[in-house]
Amino acid sequence: MERAPIIKIQHADKSFGKNHVLKNISLDVNEGEIFGLIGASGSGKTTLLKILIGFLSPEQGDVKFRYDYFVKSKNKSQKPLYASVYKQQKLARNLFGFASQEPSFYKKLTVKENMEYFGSLYNLPKQALQSNINILIALMDLKHAENTLAGDLSGGMERRLDIACALVHDPEVLILDEPTSDLDPLLRDHIWSLVKKINKKGTTIILASHHLSEVETFCSRIAIIKNGKIIDVASPARLKTKYADSQEIRIQTYPGSYANIAKVIKKPGNKVFDVKIKGSELIIYSDRPQIVLHELLHTLETLKEELIDIQVFRPGLDELFLKITGKK
Repeated sequence: MERAPIIKIQHADKSFGKNHVLKNISLDVNEGEIFGLIGASGSGKTTLLKILIGFLSPEQGDVKFRYDYFVKSKNKSQKPLYASVYKQQKLARNLFGFASQEPSFYKKLTVKENMEYFGSLYNLPKQALQSNINILIALMDLKHAENTLAGDLSGGMERRLDIACALVHDPEVLILDEPTSDLDPLLRDHIWSLVKKINKKGTTIILASHHLSEVETFCSRIAIIKNGKIIDVASPARLKTKYADSQEIRIQTYPGSYANIAKVIKKPGNKVFDVKIKGSELIIYSDRPQIVLHELLHTLETLKEELIDIQVFRPGLDELFLKITGKK
């Protein structure tokens, strides 16, 4: 059975003076998913995240969260209950954990002291707080640094501490603003590994990122925002299918008479846009690869070409992002 959304953003509008930053934003975030938000710099991603947690209020619209998570006598069979983050700020604060793009901990406190301080803001029982801290220190691989001043941490450890502080009260939803920004590839892989572990424990994750290939790999759905508007919301595979002009079919054959293969496969009606020879590969461009593959296999048999390798590629999310938004 499909789960009800854990968050509903409804017709949110936000302006700063004459700058209309968000325009009639509506979207649902489902329980347990990793939801990605991508957009060019200045498109409104960070503003949307801050509205989502109630830090900023929209001039119009609302953000609602699953209120029944906090009703002890709730009946699972009943219709989900929703409340506004602006009218139930105390409950909403417990629902969300937020790690901003810039470090938000105290550099003159140790790793453990930072976590104790941020945990104390949620009035957690001492025993529960210490249990959460111990679990997170292990999860974030910070045990060897728990007594180190936060100001002495490396960039990757800073990011892990930021996420740990956002999780110390065990929120249902973790929000990450550019979680791998300014990190080298190895540290980015480590952060994404942590994100997957956190999500596997049942935490819903919402993140904004400009590392589009990473978002494509880890997010179940992606919202594309342009000039303050949501252009589309879908799975990475669905976005590729919807916006890709063509796909690539790459083959290697023996003896490799690619010119002859190309001549046959480019016949009218075969749905082929272009054919290129690159090194040991023949690359065929088409928006109907299923039709082309059928014709291609028949052509290889007719020309007595032995098929060595065949692969079909869709354009990456980076390429599609440029096409959809018109920006790098």
